[in-house]
Amino acid sequence: MLSRKFSTLLAATAVSTALIGCSPANQTDTTAGEPVATEYTRMQALTAPAPTVEAREASITHHGITVEDPYQWLRDSSYPDTDDPDVIGYLEEENAYYQAFLEPHRGLVDKLFEEFKGRVDENDTSVPFVRNGYEYRWEFKPGNDYRTRIRKNLETGEESVFLDEQALSQGHDYFVLGGWDISPDNNLIVYIVDTSGDERYTGVVKDLTTGEILPIDIQNASRGISFTPDGTGIIYSKLNDERWQTESINLRTLAPADGEEVDRIIFAEDDTQYFLGFAITSDKKWLVKYSNRSGNTEISVLPSDNLAAEPVVLVSKADNASARIDAANDAIFMTINDQHVNSRMVKIPAAEFGPHMADKSTWQTIIEGSDEQYLTGFRTFADHIALQSSVNGLEKIRILDFDANVLDELTFPESVYQASIGFNAEYSQDYLRVNYESMITPDTVFDYHLASKEFETRKVRKIPSGYNSDDYRTERLMAPARDGAMIPISIVYHKSFEKNGQAPMSLYAYGAYGAGMSPSFSSERISLLDRGFSFAIAHVRGGDEMGYQWYLDGKLKKRMNAFNDFVDVANYLIDEQYVSAGNISISGRSAGGKMMGAMTIQAPELWRSVILGVPFVDVLNTMLDASLPLTPPEWQEWGNPIESKEDFELLLSYSPYDNITAREYPPMMVTGGLNDPRVTYWEPAKWTARMRNTKTDNNLLVMRMNMGAGHFANSGRYGRLADRAEEYAFQLLAHGITE
Repeated sequence: MLSRKFSTLLAATAVSTALIGCSPANQTDTTAGEPVATEYTRMQALTAPAPTVEAREASITHHGITVEDPYQWLRDSSYPDTDDPDVIGYLEEENAYYQAFLEPHRGLVDKLFEEFKGRVDENDTSVPFVRNGYEYRWEFKPGNDYRTRIRKNLETGEESVFLDEQALSQGHDYFVLGGWDISPDNNLIVYIVDTSGDERYTGVVKDLTTGEILPIDIQNASRGISFTPDGTGIIYSKLNDERWQTESINLRTLAPADGEEVDRIIFAEDDTQYFLGFAITSDKKWLVKYSNRSGNTEISVLPSDNLAAEPVVLVSKADNASARIDAANDAIFMTINDQHVNSRMVKIPAAEFGPHMADKSTWQTIIEGSDEQYLTGFRTFADHIALQSSVNGLEKIRILDFDANVLDELTFPESVYQASIGFNAEYSQDYLRVNYESMITPDTVFDYHLASKEFETRKVRKIPSGYNSDDYRTERLMAPARDGAMIPISIVYHKSFEKNGQAPMSLYAYGAYGAGMSPSFSSERISLLDRGFSFAIAHVRGGDEMGYQWYLDGKLKKRMNAFNDFVDVANYLIDEQYVSAGNISISGRSAGGKMMGAMTIQAPELWRSVILGVPFVDVLNTMLDASLPLTPPEWQEWGNPIESKEDFELLLSYSPYDNITAREYPPMMVTGGLNDPRVTYWEPAKWTARMRNTKTDNNLLVMRMNMGAGHFANSGRYGRLADRAEEYAFQLLAHGITE
């Protein structure tokens, strides 16, 4: 290992980074007279020495198969208290090398950051909502990273700050508000905060009339906290002390009678393969327990006015179905994929609480499952249901009565867009709040008035530095995969873009957990488009963009479909002259970072650069470690290599870290967070260390490890913009663009 002094020496080197001798392209002409790129210059490593780390002999053996793991030692045995001096020293050296890379290009980073800031409304404020006699909104004050939350008494007109996130963030390098709620009598607030990035939240209860912080200690909480509908207690998710996993849903009594427990468990989950969560239905009548693992949901309900009752299990783990519920009009409504992969909607009589609610023979199917329509979400109101679905990959919103008769269908002006049911605070309201955007239309909030059937625009994201959507074009393309599937692509570019293969491209994908990527707007992305880039999203299998089967076709033994789809999308875009081979920069985060690792291994010649954000790249080792909190629930997503030799061999075949070989790879930027409980810091660290010692090229490889944050890197609106500016600078420099 290099000495700890390396950090100081490297940072002090006025790096003659002959780094980037990077021209846009070397090109030759074809007989058709059209220039086609045959080779692209790639970013080179710094002239200063890169960090090196020793390979220490280690291996794992399962099912008679031995796999070498020479960088296993980068996982500190005392994690999450990472303090091994060799580990910390290596991470600091990588950070110093990364800063040395950035130093000659601070001008570009700063310029991008200023462009990003110029598109931020310094005085941004939310669309107000009304709840229980008060109007609530948040606003940013100029220069602030965090929101100030304000409410107005609708009877008196008096306004007051009920939560000042900027003030709460003082003294913390990292700050995230995990959630908050106001008591039914409007006098108390409960909120939870994370100040380290490890996603273990601390709860605070404050009297809004006196400003007093009440002596109610809530520690080790997960996201999500709520007052009981009667205001006598607080419901919250309690994390296991050692595992990053919710072990119980607890009730904290605010004013306990003598001898009554102050904090008691309402729901618990003993199976570590399931994630536990809770919700309160829109009509406030039911507390709902959700236990989830990939494609399997257990749902139990309790009447919110009798939390000591015996829960009724509506959907059991044995049903092996994915489901969600809400309630209204003495009924519980559920979407569930027990009979069709794209889900049906059922109506469950719920005028009275009891075991009869679980009798499926009493359930009425009001929307049948369909190959064409994928039910993705809904919200109940006093007089209707708002239903969100996907038809051929495009989002639809309809208004239904309680028998699922269609009262109205919302229509939107563009052919490629993202539309969703927004935050609707009141159970009784005569409008539906809707969120809308596209790759060229900034985020917009509408209120759709049910009586007049008219949209009211409540907010359009302001771009203070100026933005004209007419300057940009967006398309939806369909790429043929090698097995005949048609893969959707969302693409956006400046109107001056020419489809001749010469423009650089930024290509993104996620493709896991059934999390579909919508064609959304990004103000930062304008900085790429205005510099000649196109930006494309590959909607690969593993997401749910084309229905739930799209997700199933990209998980477990079908996982290779997702990776193959990405390569096939890239080749289609090359064939259609949107870009040329070797002129595509790719990026993804978390499971999308895993995709980037697989792409780096599978098709390195296609990429000009790769950004692996908090990448899940040490897949086999992670899935073999049942002590990690996310491993048991993820066996249903990736496979269980402990029990199955077939799963072991499958994961070994594509685990990016385990498939690094001695060959040339494109320039890479890798990111991680020391406190990350989702993708532990050693995954990006092991990838970087092994890649450095194995690859045969001299292309740039840098790692940015945030030593005081977790999965989501910097907090605050400007902190995250600063991270993005560095990442965009890396992509631009990879294409020889320096300003």
